[in-house]
Amino acid sequence: MNEKYNVYLVSDSTGETLDRIFLSLKSQFANFEYEKKEFAFVRTEHQIDKIIKECNKLTNSLILYTIVETKLAKYISSQSEKNNVPCFGILGNLILSFSKLLNQKAIHKPSAQHVLDDDYYKRIEAIQFTMAHDDGKKVDDINNADVILLGVSRTSKTPTSIYLANRGFKTINIPLVMDQKIPEDLKRNKKACVIGLLADPERLADIRRNRVAIMHEHKIKEYTDLEYIKKEIQDSKNLFKKNNWPVIDVTRRSVEETAASILKIIEIKKNK
Repeated sequence: MNEKYNVYLVSDSTGETLDRIFLSLKSQFANFEYEKKEFAFVRTEHQIDKIIKECNKLTNSLILYTIVETKLAKYISSQSEKNNVPCFGILGNLILSFSKLLNQKAIHKPSAQHVLDDDYYKRIEAIQFTMAHDDGKKVDDINNADVILLGVSRTSKTPTSIYLANRGFKTINIPLVMDQKIPEDLKRNKKACVIGLLADPERLADIRRNRVAIMHEHKIKEYTDLEYIKKEIQDSKNLFKKNNWPVIDVTRRSVEETAASILKIIEIKKNK
């Protein structure tokens, strides 16, 4: 049995950046057993002392931190070294390298990425727009969208839309239902990037059966019928091909991977 590690994620801000970095880091190791504890808005030596003290009580403790204030970053590093706790600063060397490259000093201000600037308000507006246009709502507003996602039920349209909204893209997602016509404006739309989402029928059938079981809804047999789903997928493929819309198969993709592909398609369209 592998040793279990106690991982302490210490941040002087929300901890979102550090959590994402750790997610990427741990995915590279197949046999990494760990217990994670997160500490956000750590901005005093007293807070760090408490974390180090807790680390000392456990075996196999290690610290990952994103602290941009220089004095505090040095403090957590020195205290960890004194107590023999492995400690890794995530942003320190990167900020220093950028400082040299740009030939200017970093401001070392916690939460600087959360400033209420134009980009922030753009993201908020995109999130509000996307939530209001989820699952085929307000399709008459298509011309105001940046991205339009089409796909049959359970092809990750909503979570992908929300992810894109957080990146500042106003996103509409429209479910493709058998015999239901799509809005005519969609075919004429030149501004938005229209993208079709597909998935393997057998995988979709499994996902839908699980959803039906959770919802305790057993009257919609077609929804989980494999042959019906195959026809749904084929019809959606025909629609995408007819309108020359790019297609992404989401079967083995995470929402982040799907969104990354969409962002690439947006970039290609912008540069045409």
